[in-house]
Amino acid sequence: MSAQCNLCPVRCGAERDAAPGRCGEKNEMRMVKYGLHPYEEPCISFRKGSGTVFFSGCALKCVFCQNFDLSRSRSGEEVSPQRLAGIFRELEEMGAENINLVTASHFLPKLLQTFSLYRPKIPVVYNTHAYEDVRALRALDPYIDIWLPDLKYFSPRVSERYTGRVDYFAFASRAVEFMAQRRPTFQEGKMLSGCIVRHLVLPLNSGDSVQIVKWFAALHSPAYLSVMGQYIPCGEIANFPELQRKITPREYRRVVDCALAEGIENLFVQELSSAEKDFIPDFSPSSRNLF
Repeated sequence: MSAQCNLCPVRCGAERDAAPGRCGEKNEMRMVKYGLHPYEEPCISFRKGSGTVFFSGCALKCVFCQNFDLSRSRSGEEVSPQRLAGIFRELEEMGAENINLVTASHFLPKLLQTFSLYRPKIPVVYNTHAYEDVRALRALDPYIDIWLPDLKYFSPRVSERYTGRVDYFAFASRAVEFMAQRRPTFQEGKMLSGCIVRHLVLPLNSGDSVQIVKWFAALHSPAYLSVMGQYIPCGEIANFPELQRKITPREYRRVVDCALAEGIENLFVQELSSAEKDFIPDFSPSSRNLF
């Protein structure tokens, strides 16, 4: 990696040996929590839970982020590649169904070092906001079994309002096209490889969601689509009145109906009862477990 960071589409040019980039992090990896996560898609959490590692920092910084303190680099401890490799082994010993890396793209060089030290014996999941540079994804590709991108916004106006990034879909669509090529394989209902494209429906934004569903359908890829209805008001949304409520059944149904009308068969849907804070991991320093 060059001295000036260009790992993600922001290309902030920060010299992260000395100062944080747009992601809020320097070069050394920082992790907030790890453990068995029971609330991913059923084929990911499966029986014992997904072995999830939550990293600190994020280049996208959605105003409503459910993991707000993590994305704003307000918590976390430094971990070396050697320590992270040890965590992979520990999660395997705990019975994790897979290793699930959450928002790790800004630590790409350290991740590659980690995989050179230890290759997990269980599938590796890359859990991302999809605002990725395809060159970075290609570098990771040999080590990732399951791509888990969250395709958030279609409209540049919407992405600019909630992230300040007018170019979100331009980059995320190319990233998802790359990830969605991965053909799924399963063993007794557990995903071993493949891609699940997630989309979170936002209040007053079902029209944008419909555009994303139609775009995904036009890919004709083997990937699955997960339409999520779990939005709850979080983050710094005082200046965003439309985000200060949960979505309605009608808003969610509009998006699901579109997916069905477009002929998407590989589809995950949610009960709207999942839109509760009880389903968000406890990231407080005193908590030993994710849930």
